[in-house]
Amino acid sequence: MLKHLCVAFALVLSATAVQAERLKDIASIQGVRSNQLIGYGLVVGLNGTGDQTTQTPFTVQTFNNMMAQFGIKVPSGGNVQLKNVAAVSIHADLPAFSKPGQTIDVTISSIGNAKSLRGGSLLMTPLKGIDGNVYAIAQGNLVVGGFDAEGKDGSRITVNVPSAGRIPGGATVERPVPSGFDQGNSLTLNLNRSDFTTAKHIVDKINELLGPGVATAIDGGSVRVTAPMDPSQRVDYISVLENLEVNPGQAVAKVIINSRTGTIVIGQNVKVSPAAVTHGSLTVTISEDPIVSQPNPLSNGETAVVPNSTVRANQEAKPMFKFGPGTTLDEIVRAVNQVGAAPSDLMAILEALKQAGALQADLIVI
Repeated sequence: MLKHLCVAFALVLSATAVQAERLKDIASIQGVRSNQLIGYGLVVGLNGTGDQTTQTPFTVQTFNNMMAQFGIKVPSGGNVQLKNVAAVSIHADLPAFSKPGQTIDVTISSIGNAKSLRGGSLLMTPLKGIDGNVYAIAQGNLVVGGFDAEGKDGSRITVNVPSAGRIPGGATVERPVPSGFDQGNSLTLNLNRSDFTTAKHIVDKINELLGPGVATAIDGGSVRVTAPMDPSQRVDYISVLENLEVNPGQAVAKVIINSRTGTIVIGQNVKVSPAAVTHGSLTVTISEDPIVSQPNPLSNGETAVVPNSTVRANQEAKPMFKFGPGTTLDEIVRAVNQVGAAPSDLMAILEALKQAGALQADLIVI
């Protein structure tokens, strides 16, 4: 009986230690999402930093097609030099519930060999979705954070990326994206990080507020919630749900090692079984100091150079430290700091503990 009480008390302590988070921060509504848009167009008005048309024929082709729409025919075979024009790709995210007339930000990137888009203007460009339909129209003056300068002697300086820019509010929405928000008598909440404990806590919290059976867990990553059919009531309903505070389940114990930068991140629940660790280095130094061998005056001998090698071994003395059962993160860091291990040494220690079966965590090397 006492054992069960101790286990229950430990679970209560662990639950209270976890900080509660709003439901809107750990889950999203299925079907309520942004959609990617893409387009192809021309940026004009550049100060001689546009595409070199001899190497980017598609820029000239696009320019000719645009001029043909205005009834202007460019003579075929003409050597057209468009140093102030650049072919670009445009992409944007169309937020959920966007309505015609609203504006969204767009990003423009050169797809030719333009040196800079600074000072350019994007001509009217349709933005299409994955289904091929036009959902927005983009146009406007670019904001470019980088710049490029070149001298007559060939010296050049480039800051940031001058071949890409943005137009805040540069696209106008022309078509809404259908959403399943107002369809059916239920909604599905998808967790940002799948966790069975978190899903159970969400179900318990919603049912505690609205009654039993309102929320049911589909799996470790989704929760189905009954919802009113009236869209206006559904908005109020979701507003109440997304502000509920839920205690998320603790993440799996992990140790992340970035071997390139030497960064080591140890998760909260990482523990070490009883183990003793010592870590040091042995340095062997071999120095050559040849000496001259001089024979006696009447020995008829010859002067010779005799090699003289000196071998020294220096082993760095570092104390052994011991991990007791259930060692926590604080104790691991404290023990390693006392030994004075560098990040590379700590990587070796953690890998050795994992191989010995003493590290109770997933060791991930990136």
